[in-house]
Amino acid sequence: MWRSIRQLPSFPVRTTRTQTLPYSSILSLSSPLPKPQPSSFFFAPAKTLRSAATSYPSSIILWTFNRGCCNATRSIAVRCISSFPTPQPEMVVDWNDAVSCSEVGDGVEDKNGDDGTLEEGTKRSIPVRAYFFSTSVDLRGLVEQNKQNFIPPTSRMTNYVVLKFGDLSSSSGPGVFTSGSDCCFMVVFQYGSIVLFNVHECDVDQYLKIVEKHASGLLPEMRKDEYEVIEMPTLNTWMQAGLDYIMLQFLNIDGIRTIGSVLGQSIALDYYVRQVDGMVAEFTDINRGMEKTGTFTMDSKKLFQIVGKANSNLADVILKLGLFERSDIAWKDAKYAIIWEFLRDEFELTQRFASLDFKLKFVEHNIRFLQEILQNRKSDFLEWLIIVLISAEIVISLYDLIKRSL
Repeated sequence: MWRSIRQLPSFPVRTTRTQTLPYSSILSLSSPLPKPQPSSFFFAPAKTLRSAATSYPSSIILWTFNRGCCNATRSIAVRCISSFPTPQPEMVVDWNDAVSCSEVGDGVEDKNGDDGTLEEGTKRSIPVRAYFFSTSVDLRGLVEQNKQNFIPPTSRMTNYVVLKFGDLSSSSGPGVFTSGSDCCFMVVFQYGSIVLFNVHECDVDQYLKIVEKHASGLLPEMRKDEYEVIEMPTLNTWMQAGLDYIMLQFLNIDGIRTIGSVLGQSIALDYYVRQVDGMVAEFTDINRGMEKTGTFTMDSKKLFQIVGKANSNLADVILKLGLFERSDIAWKDAKYAIIWEFLRDEFELTQRFASLDFKLKFVEHNIRFLQEILQNRKSDFLEWLIIVLISAEIVISLYDLIKRSL
């Protein structure tokens, strides 16, 4: 059943009382609306919007008033209730100024209000970019040429260094990115990963060239990944996660080290996964060829090269990347342990390593199978060689007997 409006004045009226009608009644108006005249004051329904003012389904009806060239818009809220004749308390319906969709939506959800987030002007977005273009970096030489930018370590981890560029003065607050600061940070890992904080896309090359002078084992193709850190000083919680970003109350050097370590491992792991994928594809082609021809043409030298490559990749992932070593900063402070664990889950490091290990086991199985085939081939060759030698000895012996008998 609908609540009916007992009185609908022409313009303007502050309040209108409503009451519940029996089940058989319909929506009625006590005072019929006057027919619109060309020169008289009239109004007509314009549109209906959803309202979030009550917990029951409701609507906002917008009426447009016209008198000559003047237009005015007013809104009225009408609430739909159950069709059963249950007594309901009286409800006041006001005539208000025209509302927009954004004003109506603010009653339902306010992203800049109670949920802990902040206005756009009170947060700072910090882009994070990770690169992998070499398999080794001389950290000692890098620090020697950039002493003024080097930030001393705060943990026992020695496989990376942090360099600060731009505004080298210390921050007055808990975070390193003060209001209006354009400083940037570069985390360089010994195994070849580079993570840049607050560096614009157009300035990336000049920072990578600084590391390239001390890098070895340059790759033909550089790997790249992007992330975002949002610094929000008045965030209700220490950390709030999102899709491809993380919100923190503040970002300091320890946060940069923690985030950089996970991103550096992730981009390097992606390289090693692709290396193993190449070996899997190669063995897949060999198996398909064996399926068609019943044999394969790989020599033992190339097979041994694949064995060495697979073993070195696994050793690099475990030893160089330190994939299973917990960050020292995460050990000391629970706040950074939360960040470290979240980012490892976000980038699925454990799952990706499990997939890498499964692929390496597939490669190992194929290597063992092909080694057995090559060994059998070698054994067969030696057996035939022995047979030929024995046959030759027999022929020589027969020839000597026949010659002596004559």
